[in-house]
Formats: sequence, structure tokens, C-alpha cells
Amino acid sequence: MRVLSGIQPTGPFHWGNYFGAIQQYIELQDVATESYYFIANLHALNTVRDKALLQQYTLDGATDLLALGLDPEKAVLFVQSDVPEVSQLCWLLLTGTPMGLLERCVSYKDKIAKGMKADAGLFTYPVLQAADILAYDADIVPVGEDQLQHIEVCRDIAGSFNHHFGETFVMPKGKVLDQSAKVPGLDGEKMSKSYNNTLAVFEEEKKQRKQIMRIQTDSRPMEDPKDPEGDVLMDLYKLVATEEQVAEMSETYRKGGFGYGEVKKALANAAQEYWGEVRERRAEFAAKPELVREILAAGAEKARGKASAVLKRAQEACGVVGW
Repeated sequence: MRVLSGIQPTGPFHWGNYFGAIQQYIELQDVATESYYFIANLHALNTVRDKALLQQYTLDGATDLLALGLDPEKAVLFVQSDVPEVSQLCWLLLTGTPMGLLERCVSYKDKIAKGMKADAGLFTYPVLQAADILAYDADIVPVGEDQLQHIEVCRDIAGSFNHHFGETFVMPKGKVLDQSAKVPGLDGEKMSKSYNNTLAVFEEEKKQRKQIMRIQTDSRPMEDPKDPEGDVLMDLYKLVATEEQVAEMSETYRKGGFGYGEVKKALANAAQEYWGEVRERRAEFAAKPELVREILAAGAEKARGKASAVLKRAQEACGVVGW
């Protein structure tokens, strides 16, 4: 089983990124035959238009993944743009991709509805994503449920190429990530950078404690019993506290007679304990940026070896080489 996933470097990873996806990516490296994980800086160009910022986000993203447990001995970690074969493959795929297929992509329509500029990069995003997947003969692509359509688009594009030029690409399958653990933001909505309601994984402790203390809560009297299910503070607490701590806090909710300030302090303490080790590990990697770059360079070399073989296969199939 060959697994592939990419993460856009558009800012610090937050709790939603980790519990919704990254944690499961890292778990897959222990069961997959091969794992490829890349920092999707070409995709990020659709939103990040500052050179220095994109470069910093790219390095930070790799540093964060290593600190969170991605093991370069088990998985190939690299930067998307360091494998130019993917961009070459993207053009071969673009030539046979119907406009209508891309126009129907929900993510494109949603972003246009939100007022994002409709440039060619945004429109053809799914084709570059297909090239990312197909370049490594990926069998499994872990995605959120909202990204499943892009896997289907990838399969449509690969299937069309295979139909015209013979069996060339492995047909990938999407693995829907377990997103049962709700990760609400500071305002109770889904945690997202676009909502500016996030808790960063590697935030400085004092700043994160202040953020937690500002989380919105209801105005029910302290003495009232409260249902722990669906409560913003409890949903966050369940992610970072021990089972025993969660059971105890749930009982406190049901009994009543407490203030939300107590829960916020308990959440901040549990978060500090939960993230303490990875934050220390992150500081160690951050102090050695050249080591991170060496890991990325070694990963890119491995990735290019695979991608170049797939690109050559596709080029030969459609007749742009060997003539």
C-alpha cells in the first residue's frame, strides 16, 4: 500500500489540522509499504503571494511535521516544487481534462462564492492535485470528506488518459479521515484559519492560555447542571485531557456548581501537558534548519526517482518522447 498526502504551507498548524488530519497521516506511516508526504507550496501560491512568507511557511510546515512525529526513515518528506516532474505531468493531464469537469468542482464553486479571485491556478487546482497523486502511483490518499470529489476527479482524469493511451496510471482510492473528534474554534464554529478562530499547536504557552480564557461560553448560572456533550470547552478538553480527566470533568458538568473559568484553566493546563513534548521537539528542529533542509532534499531525491519513472511512462504512452 502506497500512501500520499500533501499539506499547504499557509500558516501555523492548528488543533483542527492535527486532530482532523495530521495525526492520522503520521499513524499511516507505520502501516503503509511506502508513504509520501509533501509541503504543497505550488498549491499555496493560490493564496500566499509573498515570497519570503511562502518560504518561511514551507520550512515551518516541514519542521512542524517532523516535530509531530513524521519519521523520515519511514516516510518520504519533501517540498512539492522540488519535484518538477509533477508540473510536467500536470500539463499532460490538462490537455485531456474537460472544462466542465473542473467547473463542477465544489471547492472551486465555494471559493468563487466567497469572493476569491477566479484565476487559472484556482480553476486547475484539481489537475495539479491529480498530478501529485498519480506521479507516485499512490494507492491511498487520506482526505477529509469535503476532498473526496477531488479524488474522483483524479480518477476521471487518469481513467481518460488510460482509455486514450493505454494503462498508464494506478487508479487511487480516497481514504476518508476519521473526523469524529469535533474541533471547534474559539467562537464555537469549525476551527479554521479563514475564520481566525484557531489554537495553534506550537503557540507560546502564555498566549495560548489567554486565547483559551477568551473562548465564548453561555451565560447559564454557575449552580445549573450542564450537558457536557456539544460544549465547546468540553469538545476541546476531550482532545488533550486523559480519559480519567474527561470523565471527572463530565461529572462536574452534570452536577453543576462550577464556573467556566475553572474549565478554561483545566483546558489550558491539559493543553500544556499534551503539547509539551512536541513543542520541545519542535524547538530542537527549529534550531537546526539545515537539518530540516537536508531531510527535505533527501526526500525530494527519492520522490523524483519515483515521479520521473511515472512521467516517462506517461510521456511514452502519449507520444511526446521517443519519436
